[in-house]
Order: sequence, then structure tokens, then C-alpha cells
Amino acid sequence: MEKLTNYFGQNIRDKKIVITGGTTGIGKAIADVLVSLGGRVLIFGRDKEDFDKAVADIKKQFPDSELYGTPADVTKKEDIDKILSIADTKLGGIDILINNAAVAAPGLTEETYEDYKYAIDTNITGYLAFAQAAAARMKKHKSGHIINIGSMSAESRTAESTIYVATKTAIRGFSTSLRKELNPLGIKVSLIEPGAVTSDMQTDPKKVQHEKVEKLEMLEAYDIAMSTLFCLSQPKRCDIVTMQIRPHLQII
Repeated sequence: MEKLTNYFGQNIRDKKIVITGGTTGIGKAIADVLVSLGGRVLIFGRDKEDFDKAVADIKKQFPDSELYGTPADVTKKEDIDKILSIADTKLGGIDILINNAAVAAPGLTEETYEDYKYAIDTNITGYLAFAQAAAARMKKHKSGHIINIGSMSAESRTAESTIYVATKTAIRGFSTSLRKELNPLGIKVSLIEPGAVTSDMQTDPKKVQHEKVEKLEMLEAYDIAMSTLFCLSQPKRCDIVTMQIRPHLQII
């Protein structure tokens, strides 16, 4: 077991890690796992209460952890600049970026212009902004890893979530092209596309979500965190380009 811990921790320990949307759901689960392996982690999310709860929980689990962050919104340029300033002053740069912050969005006919613009600014522009900033820092050392958390919605393309599908399909294409751009610079790019995962973005009540987990119809956020760890734990010669994780009984 010690050898396994060393293997999975070799690319995490002391690394400078930024997790967008790291205060709840998948992002928080990823933060838990990477902090547990000695990563120096910066998290943020829009909601101050969620941020405070996440920090308190991580510090309770790992009192000696190096954890930073602040409430912030990826759609606001001043908040992006604030996060990058913390990354530079507290972490000393970025070795690993987990692009995860996202919001749910329904069909096009159900939303106002302001609503779907906010979803696009969060789910696409936020990813681009942080990937650009991370790459600028990583290329100086000719190393780094950007993981974009996408969604199987890019494949299922249901009629009920047109806007969300559009954003996650964009992230699929962005990840493919970004990898071609950054790989010659020594920077890895991976795309992880989960199926249904328990989260506040789900319309089902928490009780129903947990029942679906028991029925193998839904994943836990921790499942995606472990998939992220697997991507990060590979040797430099090995890239996990795209990973799709579905509940056993979710048919897409």
C-alpha cells in the first residue's frame, strides 16, 4: 500500500494546484484527494458559505495541509486576476490546473439571453481564461498538466439541456485542440467526461440521487476525483487524453 501511495503521490506532492469550482461536488472531491497526497492546493467558488465549509472540512481532515483560496466567480475578470495573484504569491505559479467550474443550463427556449450568456461565460470562457493563464506559467518550466472536466452531455446531447450540451461539446473540441497546441511545450492536456454524478446541479433531491448511486445509475464525486488522480499519476511519457466515466447502468 505504501508503494501505491508513493506511486499516486509522485506527481502530486508539493505541486502547485489550482481547482476552479473547488468548493463543492467534483471539485471539492478532487481537492480532498490531492490535498491528502501533499498537493499545495488553491480552491475557489462563487458562494462564500460553500467556500468556508470546504476550507473548514479540508483543514479538519488534513490540519497540516497547504490550502489557499477565496470566493470568486470565473465570469468576472477581476476575480480571475485575484485568483491568479494568489496562485503566484502563495503557490509560486501553477503546475496543475483542474478546470471544473460549471453551471447547469436547460433548453434554449427556456432561458433568457443573460442566463445563457452566464452559462457560456462560466462553462467555456472560464476554462479558456484559466487554461491560458496556466499555460503561460507552465511553459516557462516546460511541464504541467491541465485537466478539463467535461461531461458525457457532449455525447448524449439531450433535448432538455441544449445550452449545457453546447458548452460541454465546446470543451471537448477545445481540449483536443489545446493538447495539440501545448504538448510541444511539455504541457499535458486531459479531458474527463463524467456521466451522471451526485451534485447540486442535479434536479433530483439528494435522497433520490443516493438511491440512484445504490442502483448503479449515478456516480459519486469521489469517483471522478480518483479518475483525475489516475490521469495525474502517469509518467511523463504517458498521456491520458480522454476519459469517459459512466455509471454502470446509465445508457447514453
